Amino acid sequence: MKATLIALLLFFLQVAPASAAAKSRGAAQTPAPVSSPAPVAPQPDSERLRLAYLGQQADMPVTMPFFDPFIPDQGLQGARLAIRDNNTTGQFTRQRFELNETLLPAEADVIRAFKTLVETGYRHILVQLPSDTLRQLVTLPEARDTLLYDLTGEADPLTAADCQPQVLKLMPSRTMRADALAQYLLKKRWTRWFLITGPGEGDLQYAAALKRAAKRFGARIVQEKTWQYTFEERRTPESEIPVLTQGEEHDVLVVADEAGLFGDSLGYRTWRPRPVVGTQGLRPSAWHRTHEAWGALQLQHRFRAQAGYPMTEIDYAAWLAVRAVGEAATRTRSVRFDPVKTWLLGTELALAGFKGVPLSFRPWDGRLRQPLLLAADRALVAVAPIEGFLHPRNELDTLGLDETESPCRKTAP
Repeated sequence: MKATLIALLLFFLQVAPASAAAKSRGAAQTPAPVSSPAPVAPQPDSERLRLAYLGQQADMPVTMPFFDPFIPDQGLQGARLAIRDNNTTGQFTRQRFELNETLLPAEADVIRAFKTLVETGYRHILVQLPSDTLRQLVTLPEARDTLLYDLTGEADPLTAADCQPQVLKLMPSRTMRADALAQYLLKKRWTRWFLITGPGEGDLQYAAALKRAAKRFGARIVQEKTWQYTFEERRTPESEIPVLTQGEEHDVLVVADEAGLFGDSLGYRTWRPRPVVGTQGLRPSAWHRTHEAWGALQLQHRFRAQAGYPMTEIDYAAWLAVRAVGEAATRTRSVRFDPVKTWLLGTELALAGFKGVPLSFRPWDGRLRQPLLLAADRALVAVAPIEGFLHPRNELDTLGLDETESPCRKTAP
């Protein structure tokens, strides 16, 4: 009897742990709900690095379609997410990142606000301002020992006077966009372009970049026209666009219409059945809501959970700016300005941007090297640089002005 009781006891001791392990395995197979990370509490002995965001309250564009949502705080949302990402890493490096948000009314004194930020000790400042206002800031004595992260500027410097070593540019330039588009069109052997340009200054600059790209990559602009119409009751897209697009035989209709005055109306109304590319149709951009490769999907989900809308190019630019500062602080193990600046402008920066390759700033003009996404409204079509376009140092430099083409020269970090 005693032997039987001992045998039963040994049997239960073996089965119980196995049963508990099975339950544990079953629980592990049940997916946990996805949630945004909680705000990170600062460590008592953390070093603090303060960044500032300086922008102006935006009004809804006159040409904006009624069905597109107006996002007054785009850019800020990207910076906020990056601050949280930096502080997640900062738990282990004992670094704390803070963001001062300065969003001014349109009539406010931006110069005074900038000086106040510098006087308060901010030296890393994200700037979402018109290019003319940014030029005024750069000339101030207070800007000499700062880094300004330009979130929206797309113009390339035309002269050496336009080259400002304290400005880092996060948005792709128009020449980068045009080169990305030209590489893809050359791959498709669509080398005969019909170019239509809008009346705006940005349209003219983009058209000039497209002409440069055509010459650089061996395409030919067979015809060029300027948009001079206004849609009204008697002049509709159905009546005007077929007439506008008549002309020389071409492979593709290339559009420079940054304000969106007419570009979206071209599709399915052209004289010949041709694809539309440029500022409408197939568009080159730094970020797109359909991008999901290289881990981008998790960034898309985290951003939407925070902001309530898909990440935009400006949000991505702000996210990259803050993450670049965080990466530099982590690698240098310092929050001091000089080591962080040296790392950002040096050759060792390899910023992860969810695009498959490390990103870095070009030392001669401060523009961020990055692949561009060629996407339609609901589909990612290609990523530039396109395979086969080579460069002796960095294939990302096949997009935009290379060092020998730029009026800017390398600056010491």
